[in-house]
Amino acid sequence: MYYLFILAVGAERLVELAVSRRNAAWSISNGGKEFGRAHYPVMVGMHALLLVACIVEVRTLNRPFVPWLGWPIVAVVVLSTVVRWWCVTALGKHWNPRLIFVPGMPLVRRGPYRWLRHPNYTAVAAEVAALPLVHSAWLTAIVFSFANVLVLRVRIRAENAALGYA
Repeated sequence: MYYLFILAVGAERLVELAVSRRNAAWSISNGGKEFGRAHYPVMVGMHALLLVACIVEVRTLNRPFVPWLGWPIVAVVVLSTVVRWWCVTALGKHWNPRLIFVPGMPLVRRGPYRWLRHPNYTAVAAEVAALPLVHSAWLTAIVFSFANVLVLRVRIRAENAALGYA
């Protein structure tokens, strides 16, 4: 069942990539400028490896599904996905995981952006930690949470620089 759950998360990521491509094309065609291009492949790779590591750790180290932990953590993963899609909806055509800013466009202050500066990154951090823990893959949770912090440090600096440009 866990493998199907990971597969579903992977499928959801492919949907995100399709939305991202469409939105990136719109942004570029409207004068958008891309920032922080070098870290994007690292970020994509980290997220892809997370899915693989979840399966590998569970399979090779025989991690059990512990219902009292697993089911609440499933809820965290689902909630974080809902928040991420709320961010996508709030940003509309401006959302994509690449940093493409269209000059003259105002900052979005609706949806979860009313309360948090980086709600998508908060949801991603929760998801990166929670997804492996659904099936007790605590090593993966630790390693990829740390990797996510490193990626987000670079990402947020690049985004803040881009916002200064925009």
